[in-house]
Amino acid sequence: MSVELDVFVGNTTIMDEEVYRLWLDGYTVNDAVKVRMEGGVMEECEASADVLLSDTMDQYRTFQMCERLLYSPAKLGNQLLFQIPPHLQTILIERYYAFDDAFVREILGKKLSKGTKKDLDDISAKTNVTLKSCRRQFDNFKRVFKVVEELKGPLVENIRQHFLLSDGLARDYAAIVFFANNRFETGKRKLQYLTFQDFAFCAGQLINSWTVGAVDNMVEDMDVDLDKEFLQELKELKILINDKDLLDQHKSLVCGALRGKTKAFTEMEANFKNLSRGLVNIAAKLTNTKDVRDFFIDLVEKFIEPCRSDRWTAADMRLYLTHYTSCARILDTFKHQVVWDRYMGVVKSCIFKMYHD
Repeated sequence: MSVELDVFVGNTTIMDEEVYRLWLDGYTVNDAVKVRMEGGVMEECEASADVLLSDTMDQYRTFQMCERLLYSPAKLGNQLLFQIPPHLQTILIERYYAFDDAFVREILGKKLSKGTKKDLDDISAKTNVTLKSCRRQFDNFKRVFKVVEELKGPLVENIRQHFLLSDGLARDYAAIVFFANNRFETGKRKLQYLTFQDFAFCAGQLINSWTVGAVDNMVEDMDVDLDKEFLQELKELKILINDKDLLDQHKSLVCGALRGKTKAFTEMEANFKNLSRGLVNIAAKLTNTKDVRDFFIDLVEKFIEPCRSDRWTAADMRLYLTHYTSCARILDTFKHQVVWDRYMGVVKSCIFKMYHD
C-alpha cells in the first residue's frame, strides 16, 4: 500500500518543544512516540503512527546534532547549519541547562569528578530522573564549573555571558559552582529537610558578602573562594564570649530589648550564653577547611535545633537575631563592628531561610 505525503521544504529548522523535552528527559524514540500518541498528537495533526515515528526520529537526530553546539551556547547563534530563530535558540539553551532540583540536591557540595559520576546510577534510581538526564545535568555542572572557576569578574555575570542563561538559572549555577568549590556538607540527615533553593539562597548570601569579590571586584576566583583575610578576622569575635563583662553586657542589652515582646523570652534569656557561644565559635573556626564544610550542619546543631526544642517560631528567631546583632554594635569595648556585621548579616539570612517552623 502506497502512502502519499505532502512535503514542504524550507530553511528554518522546525523543533517541537514537547519532543525536545522528551529528548532531554532521556526518553527513547519509541517511548517518546508513545507519549506523543497518548497526548493526542495524531488526532491533532491527522498523522499516522509511521509519520509520527519518522517525525520523532528526525527531531531526535536534529537535537543530537545541535547538542555539541549547546556545550558552548554562543556557537548556536554563529553557525550556519541550522537556521534557528533567536527565540527558539533561547529556549533550546535554557532547557538544555535546566536541571531537576531532586537531582542537584543529591550532588550539591560534592566534587564534580569521575567518582561522583559513578554514583549517578544510584542517584537516578533514588530521584526517578533518567540516567541519561542525570548525565547531561552532571556534565553541564562540570562544564560550567571548568569555564568560570578561573575567570575574573562576578560569578553570576560570567555564567550568564558565557552560557547565555537567564538570570535565575545563572544564579542557580553560581550556587552549584560555589558549593562544589568549597565542598559544603549538605548530605547529613539533619540537613535533608533543606531544599536546593534553600541552599542556593544561602550561597548567594555567602558569595555577596564573604568572598574576595565582595570587597575587590578585580581579583582571580573572586566569587568562588571565601575571603581568607576575613575568615582570620572572625577570630577576633571570640572576645564576645571570652570576656565575661562583655558577654554579660551583651546579654543585658539583648534581653532588655526582647522583654515583653515574645512568649519565648524566658527561654531566650536562659539560653543566651549557650546560643552566643555557638554562633561565635562557628565564626572563629572558619579558618579550617573542615569547619567551612560543616558550616550548615553547625548552624543547625548549635543554633537552630536548640531554638526548635524551645519551640521558637520563625518570628521569634527573627526578633532574637535582629537584636542580638544590633546590640553587639553598641558595646563599649567591642571594636569589631565591621567584621561582626559582615558575619552576622550572612548568618542571620541563612538561619532565617533554614528555620522552618
